[in-house]
Amino acid sequence: MLNAIFKLKCTVNGVKIERDLDSSRTLLEFIRVDLGLKGTKEGCGEGECGSCLVLVDGKAVNSCLMMAVQLQGRELTTIEGLKGREGGLHPLQKTFMEEGAVQCGFCIPGAIIAAEALLRENPRATSEDIKRGLTGNFCRCTGYEKILSAVEKSKSCR
Repeated sequence: MLNAIFKLKCTVNGVKIERDLDSSRTLLEFIRVDLGLKGTKEGCGEGECGSCLVLVDGKAVNSCLMMAVQLQGRELTTIEGLKGREGGLHPLQKTFMEEGAVQCGFCIPGAIIAAEALLRENPRATSEDIKRGLTGNFCRCTGYEKILSAVEKSKSCR
């Protein structure tokens, strides 16, 4: 079966782009292969682990389940696109480092994206809200307590 070539126009990390791509390409493949952005990880490939989370129009999505053509006219933010006020580290990135929430680092981009989506929607999220908001993120190193602490701490840094 032949796949069609699709002209994609969207915004990636604040930059408008136009690319030809195979219509069968997942968003995860587009990010890692076509754009060369390696922060977004493939864990399970089934939308279960949260390692591939990105923001599409400000909402967290599993990039392994979304097709790249679905980005048409939309805004994509990857972990590389999260920035602090002066272009430095984002407050979540800072608090994850300060709280020692980064162990092997594989799940951290997805956890930060999930936390960002949650705190955009609910800046005053309770501890229970944060736990619920991160339930789709699997940490192989079991760093959950430090991850939760980092998200909690980042609320005051926004």
